[in-house]
Amino acid sequence: MHIFETKRLIVRQLGHQDLPTLTEILSDPEVMRYSVRGVCDEKAIGEFIDWCMDCYSSHGIGPWALLEKSSGDLVGFCGVSPEQVDGVEEVNLGYRLGRRFWNQGLATEAVRAVIDYVFSQKYCDSVIAIIEPEHLASIRVSEKVGFKDYSMHEFHGRRVRVYRMP
Repeated sequence: MHIFETKRLIVRQLGHQDLPTLTEILSDPEVMRYSVRGVCDEKAIGEFIDWCMDCYSSHGIGPWALLEKSSGDLVGFCGVSPEQVDGVEEVNLGYRLGRRFWNQGLATEAVRAVIDYVFSQKYCDSVIAIIEPEHLASIRVSEKVGFKDYSMHEFHGRRVRVYRMP
């Protein structure tokens, strides 16, 4: 299901047809370096896709597939979904892009569009971004799209920055 587009991306729901390419992306240790899940195998990614589909039906939002307009290739995913942080359910921004799509501004383009979409459609009043302090690329993306202030938290045994917008 086509949700919206950006200049270079088509955004749609993830589905099981994405399993092979998503497995290739999420089994890359460099892509998953700052993930609390770590490298994922096909079974874990199938469960992730099922969870995304549950999020779509229960909340109307979730991690969405990003397709490159020019090639139709799956770039990765970006979206917001429920996440427990310090015992409170928050709406958390999450994204992962295949390594060959890095350093092209696609993450910033996707994040900006997702945030604009969820706020304009009134899916939530605020969005958080959970980022490890060492993940400089993700910090740059978040700050480019308007996340400014953060507080430090413990999340899955890791010290993280939690940014909030607005």
